[in-house]
Amino acid sequence: MILLTWVKYDQYIQQTMQISAMWNHQIDVNLIYSILKDIQGKIDQTIELLSIFETWKLQPNNIKKYKNKKKEFIERRCCNHQINLFCIFLAEKRFSRRTPIEIAISFTVNNGLPFVKKDYE
Repeated sequence: MILLTWVKYDQYIQQTMQISAMWNHQIDVNLIYSILKDIQGKIDQTIELLSIFETWKLQPNNIKKYKNKKKEFIERRCCNHQINLFCIFLAEKRFSRRTPIEIAISFTVNNGLPFVKKDYE
């Protein structure tokens, strides 16, 4: 994994890495970062939201919902599948009034993601 260095990402990187370690690095770091940024660094709320999301994600219908909309997300340049799934969760649970696509665009395209996977080819 490579961390993109840009001043605007610096604010939540340390918290992102701490939360990732708490979850044994099983949750996408860009998802953690996006949540932290969206709720202004509130670690307890981030952890609580991740817990609720992880429980929601275990239900088979929820993964199917994303698979049905996956192409639409990709066409809008929202290519992080965990963030896209999280955006469906937010809209379904009414944590946001925007559509899942609008939320994903805000997280990925407008705000950007600081972590990229290293290409091992």
